[in-house]
Amino acid sequence: MRSTVSVTSNRRILCVFPAYTPSFGTFSHAYPLMGGVKAFMPPQGLLVIAAYMPESWECRFIDENIRRAGPEDFAWADAVFVSGMHIQEGQIHDIGRRAHAAGKVAALGGPSVSGAKEKYPDYDYLHVGEIGDSTDRLIEALDHDLSRPDRQVIFETKERLPLSDFPAPSYEAAPLKRYLIGSLQFSSGCPYRCEFCDIPQLYGRQPRLKSPEQMCAELDAIISQPGHPAVVYFVDDNFIANRKATRDMLPHLVAWQKKNDYPLQFACEATLNMAKQPEILELMRQANFMTVFVGIETPEEDALKGIDKTHNAAVPMYGAIETLNSYGLEVTSGIILGLDSDTDQSEQRLIDFIDKSAIPVLTINLLQALPKTPLWDRLEREGRLLHDASLESNVLFMRPHDSVVASWRRAIGHAYTPERLFERFKHQCDVTYGNRIVTPTKGKLTFTNLRRGLILGFNIVTRVGLFSDYRRPFWNAAGHALKRGQIEAVFNMGFVAHHLIRFTREALRGEHNASFYAAKAAETEKARDRGFWANARRRFVPEREAA
Repeated sequence: MRSTVSVTSNRRILCVFPAYTPSFGTFSHAYPLMGGVKAFMPPQGLLVIAAYMPESWECRFIDENIRRAGPEDFAWADAVFVSGMHIQEGQIHDIGRRAHAAGKVAALGGPSVSGAKEKYPDYDYLHVGEIGDSTDRLIEALDHDLSRPDRQVIFETKERLPLSDFPAPSYEAAPLKRYLIGSLQFSSGCPYRCEFCDIPQLYGRQPRLKSPEQMCAELDAIISQPGHPAVVYFVDDNFIANRKATRDMLPHLVAWQKKNDYPLQFACEATLNMAKQPEILELMRQANFMTVFVGIETPEEDALKGIDKTHNAAVPMYGAIETLNSYGLEVTSGIILGLDSDTDQSEQRLIDFIDKSAIPVLTINLLQALPKTPLWDRLEREGRLLHDASLESNVLFMRPHDSVVASWRRAIGHAYTPERLFERFKHQCDVTYGNRIVTPTKGKLTFTNLRRGLILGFNIVTRVGLFSDYRRPFWNAAGHALKRGQIEAVFNMGFVAHHLIRFTREALRGEHNASFYAAKAAETEKARDRGFWANARRRFVPEREAA
């Protein structure tokens, strides 16, 4: 549904999404292999806001991961809407400055400002919380007056719009063919209270739901756009937050896939205890889910108690991973170093876990305290919150800072040594990929998919298989997959490994922060100073030349 506010003026709203700081999880180094891909995933929140605007208002959407909003864009707009996460803070401020330089009023919403509104005194309007009554008040204010207010105005959501009343995101405004994966939301909120997580405070512990019919209609909108991504990610905070609802929804998703000849693959994030839900896992397999991101955080069970994540120990960790693999789900994992419980042995235990679990992709971060989390509140009481941009985290660790960072460097260096990474992919060929359903060829035989496959195949063969210094372990793993008829796995492992290996080498050179939640300001400035051609070279030349 659109806003029910009765407006008297026509307005033009420019929705701008900030660029991401490079990270392990956005796979930016692999985009050049794809031909035309420029960004990771379309932002659900800002596209929903655009769809909620009054029907008489014009909206344009720009994702600065694809192209920078220019003077002509700001000149067109009456008001500029921005949304983003903490890691995008610098870029959020930059968009606000450019909007004001163009004489436009600027409004900011999304998770970062909802968690820490004090960070953004430069915006005219702050939209704190989810879409709801505050959104309507913002619309009323802009309908009445487009001039910048004398002082900042903050609208905080008291009554959230039910997910069942959410409009479908304005997918038509986003160039889906430029994204690596698509995005879809079924639920919001998570019942758990992990100490470091801000989801319960921002979105609640009682999961709220869209109807299966809404979800399928949004999928129809995605596949109606030529060149849409082949993979769609459920951005739900926890895919099994409401197990009954997920179990009831999945048959609709299976039916949609069958009706459309399986045009899509799916991925999601969930808690590790989903391994105890065989009915859900089988339905996910039938719906063509390929990957699940699990916040394992630490392989040390005692440490899980300290961060209120004992649900990870509800089943034996290695057994849970094996169970997920048996349903064709490749596990990716979030790992945190710098927990209060870490000891001198924690690094080796993590390295042992990496090898034994054979999880190919692990996002290994240093602990970072986010506003509106129990961790933030505890560290604030203990006087252990730091505000030093030269450090890799805002947490005063129990162990020396440099020791924790050194452990992180050794851990990622071990995980993404090419030989070890491709060995883990070989393990997935044996225990995961063969357990997936065989989908109809018809749904995948599109011009876009064929073109993408040819471009990706050529680039993997040349840039990974011929010119990289890790071509030998790649071909070893590729041969292992081809013997099993797993052609798609060759594409996947070449694509993913290319990014992970290059990003790790940059991180070990000190170019990236040791946490996804904090930007490496120095590298951002370096990238600006290098200019277009120097940055392009770093994306396209073989790693051994760029190192």
